[in-house]
Amino acid sequence: MGVGRGGIRTPDGVVAPTLDDPVARASSGAVGGPLGRRASTGRSWWTPLRITLAVATVVFGLGIVQKSPCVVEKWSDAGSPLTFSHLCYSDISYLYVGRGLAEGISPYQPTDQLPPAKRPVSTDAANSLTVEYPVATGAWMGLAAVVTHVIGKSPDVSRVPHEAVGNDLDVQHDSAVFWGVNAVGFFLVLLIALTLLVRAQPRRPWDAMFVAAAPVLALSAMINWDVLAIGCVAAILWAWSTRRPVLAGVFIGLGAATKLYPLFFLGPLLVLCLRERRLDAWVKTCAAALATWLVIDLPVYLWSPEAFLWFWQFNAGRGPDFGSLWLVASDLGHAASPSTINTTTWIVFGSACVAIGLLGLLAPRRPRLVQLVFLVVASFLLVNKVYSPQYVLWLLPLAALARPRWRDLLIWQACEVFYFFAVWMHIANFFVSEGTVDWLYAVAIVVRILGEVFLMVLVVRDILRPWHDPVRADGLSDDPLGGILDEGIDAEPRDPRPRPSGLHPLPAN
Repeated sequence: MGVGRGGIRTPDGVVAPTLDDPVARASSGAVGGPLGRRASTGRSWWTPLRITLAVATVVFGLGIVQKSPCVVEKWSDAGSPLTFSHLCYSDISYLYVGRGLAEGISPYQPTDQLPPAKRPVSTDAANSLTVEYPVATGAWMGLAAVVTHVIGKSPDVSRVPHEAVGNDLDVQHDSAVFWGVNAVGFFLVLLIALTLLVRAQPRRPWDAMFVAAAPVLALSAMINWDVLAIGCVAAILWAWSTRRPVLAGVFIGLGAATKLYPLFFLGPLLVLCLRERRLDAWVKTCAAALATWLVIDLPVYLWSPEAFLWFWQFNAGRGPDFGSLWLVASDLGHAASPSTINTTTWIVFGSACVAIGLLGLLAPRRPRLVQLVFLVVASFLLVNKVYSPQYVLWLLPLAALARPRWRDLLIWQACEVFYFFAVWMHIANFFVSEGTVDWLYAVAIVVRILGEVFLMVLVVRDILRPWHDPVRADGLSDDPLGGILDEGIDAEPRDPRPRPSGLHPLPAN
């Protein structure tokens, strides 16, 4: 790298947030002010990892408390509109019953293997018993259901019709147990994910705090199974940053089998490996990803092809749904068919990927891996026909590492929090009567989109003008998460601005 202009690192080489981030510096008065430039960061029991895990424990715990009004032993105690007025709705308890888990039905189980009393009489009834998620998520749900049956009341509902199972109070009790089992599992996944993020870049361990302390983590972690995706993304970044391309491919395959979008890592990796002339590493990663995905998915497909394909059919056949610009257009009288939306979405998303690929190839300096992955995932969410509130977790670790600045991340999350409030008010028709246009909700969707675009614009600017990038502004860093790409062919900055004298970094903003 070029001549060091450091001033934001301690003598231990760790980037100190109170020296590097203006918001962290301004907020540090409550704990004694910014860290001294000669301070040692490696001698206290309270290491960055332990502090990050402690903060995550508090934030996740607050999320549990926030959702607690809806975690009840009797569904009547949390009936509509309480689930929306208290902003505590979660899919987890209801899908325990709705997808047959309470009856001991395994995810993706073929209908001809069900007991006679449970066999569906129509295609729609069969689909209602099928998990509409990728295989690894379904496997998690099935394992959590097994644990629930062991520690819960697990009543015998073998002769009860599927539609009536939810009326059993013991089943309702177990749905709360199922929620709790998942909460414990998610918490462990989160702690592992944060540990991996801290270990992935030893010189910037505090960047994981952007995930641990995120308000959207507290609000969204227990809506669905998307916390699992954070674990997969963290594992991918850790494996790649520690120069294990095959292991990174394994985690990409696992991620694709969990929430699909971690597959998008392969595109940015291809662009960066081409630029760095390391296509061999990409081939290994891609092969490992494909092999892992097949090992997980192929047995389920061979066992139950109809149930396996339902995830793809469900998503292809659904119309515009919550959070999408497509829904705003539909509510304003410009509805489109699912096939039209699918075609348009893939054309626009494909064009965005081409543009991001060209940005990665033609930028004056090789972009950081997480910057390109963030842009790809954000582009997908912007044009997708469903943008559920918990999908913010898809972006959270990527945004935190692509643009590690408290101000910018808090602006983006403020937009997400506004949407989080508006979507539940919209579902319950709190502000408008059913059938009329909910302008507050439409505005919330647009605000959410603008917050995401704001962050994307900053990341693109950081790529084109690396001296604005908070990671590279110290003049010492290339790509801490780049693995074999870090300190590569074009790691040297090409900053046309005059260099200041002395040992102070150029300000990043």
